[in-house]
Parts: sequence; structure tokens; C-alpha cells
Amino acid sequence: MGYQRFYVAQPLSLGEHELPEQTAHYMARVLRLDVGARIQVFDGSGDEFLAKLTRVGKKSVTVQLTEKIAGLAESPLKVHLGQGLSKGERMDWAIQKATELGVTHITPLFTEHCEVRLNKERAEKRLEHWRQVAISACEQCGRSQIPIIHPIEKLATWADQLNADLKLVLHPQAQPFAQYAAPQTLALLIGPEGGLSAGEVEQVLTQGFQAVSLGPRVLRTETAPIAAMAVAQHLWGDF
Repeated sequence: MGYQRFYVAQPLSLGEHELPEQTAHYMARVLRLDVGARIQVFDGSGDEFLAKLTRVGKKSVTVQLTEKIAGLAESPLKVHLGQGLSKGERMDWAIQKATELGVTHITPLFTEHCEVRLNKERAEKRLEHWRQVAISACEQCGRSQIPIIHPIEKLATWADQLNADLKLVLHPQAQPFAQYAAPQTLALLIGPEGGLSAGEVEQVLTQGFQAVSLGPRVLRTETAPIAAMAVAQHLWGDF
């Protein structure tokens, strides 16, 4: 039987460890785990550990890491998702599902049709929230490595600095994914609500992107990365 998995934001090794306060609070106060409970923990390095709770206090939890096991293998396809900022829970949904589908990097993007306005403080809070969304998705789906969520960037800057074997931007009148040879690194550009402007599409095409289609239907901003990631993993990854 599989154990409940927890990400621990500190280097792990065999032996006894006191867990970070936030993780300890969740285990002790929310899940109400007690001494003797068996769990599985990982630190994002790719390794996992079987563990047993040895002390549960009001503000701290100590675990004994008893066995080191190999983590889930990552997809051979490394994907960097550039996701146009969207309102509400759409951004959370895109990050959560892209993480489950094996994305390695995500950069939230300011674009012409972006309706989200964030000052520096709010942007930092949203970034930390998105990182927690990705961590929770890894805990659920079995991944042992956490995708990197980069700070919010302007589209033009991100596209100019990006390195990838293949760079794709979604466009309903383009050719399908299968026309391209298998890359090792892939960049996917997804627009916000309202999509990318014609000027933005033209600009990224001059910056090395290729237009690609997911079919005749126009997908929502939170649906497009799921469909694109699934197709890419089927063609070139581990599906």
C-alpha cells in the first residue's frame, strides 16, 4: 500500500529530521497524524524516503527516515511553459495540470490582452502561491522533482531570452504538432484570456517560434496547456 507523500523544503538523508513548521502544522493539526504514522517524503532532488513519525508536538514534528527509494523518473522531454496571466483560478489550474503532465519550467507572462495587474508585493505573493500549487500537484501525482516557477516576465523579454530545441506558439490555422521532429527541450507559449494579439504572434515568430495547431476549436487559456502538454508527451515524451 502506498504512503501519503509530503514535500519537505530541506535536504533529506537517512536518520532523524525535524520538519519545517508549515509541514509539521499540516501533518499534526490538519491531518492529525500521530507518533508511529508512516509516510513518504521527498525534497525535490529526485529521491524519496520512507519515514515514521517519532515525535508530534503542538508546533513541531520529528520523523525517522528509514529507507531511501528511487523517485519517479522524469520525462525525457523538458518543457518550458510560457503562460499568459489570467484571472481567478485559471492560472492555478494551468500550473497544477501542467505539473501533473511533466512540465519542468513555467513562466507567467504579461501580454497585451492580460487583464491582471500586480504590483511587486502582490506579484511575489502570487509567485509563492503558484509554487505551492506546483508542490501540491507533485505530492499528488508522484513526481519527485518540483518544476521551477519563474517570476512574472514580459512576453517579449521571455521570448528573446528563451533557449529550446523547439519553440511553439498555438495558432488555430497552423499545422499539427506531429510535423516537427522530436526535440529534447520544448517551449510552449499559451496566451491569456482573449489570446495573444496578432502583433505578439508575429513578433514571437521572428524570435524563433513556430505556429502549431491543436485543432479547429479555440481552447480556453487553462485548457490549452493541458492539451498541448498531453500531445507533446505522447509524441516526444513518456506517454
